[in-house]
Amino acid sequence: MYYSFIIRQANSDDAPDIHSILQTSFEEYRQITGIEKLDALKETVDDIRKQIEMKTVYIAAIDDKVVGTLRLSINNDEAYLSRFAVDPKNRNNGIGETLMTVADKFLRDKGVKKISLHTSSKHIALMRFYYGRGFFVESIESDRGYPRAKLTKFLS
Repeated sequence: MYYSFIIRQANSDDAPDIHSILQTSFEEYRQITGIEKLDALKETVDDIRKQIEMKTVYIAAIDDKVVGTLRLSINNDEAYLSRFAVDPKNRNNGIGETLMTVADKFLRDKGVKKISLHTSSKHIALMRFYYGRGFFVESIESDRGYPRAKLTKFLS
């Protein structure tokens, strides 16, 4: 089935929908990885509104319904990607890849040379997805009590 979606920067009105997707996606992430304490599951709608003001947040929408999101923070020529999520019912339709492509273009336009993120090294599907988008494992950290891969990509 073909879906037409748009990617745009989020605004504060999107916070409840972003919250819903993050709750669904990170609960699934928790079940897959066995990690009980995830900061994403503790976020409130107001927390997300604050993040929209402080960082660059993109959403994907189908018929004005938010179906994907990601968050970017920039520090000089490096960026950090967080809270990447696509609604489970809308996966494998190119939404995640397109969100990442738009983020890459935005970061290149800002002069960013490197983007990093963390994910559980146990989440095989996500690791494969990030590898497919040009990321590589820079290190494995266990500062949160589980093996987290720090993935990095250099933007050219």
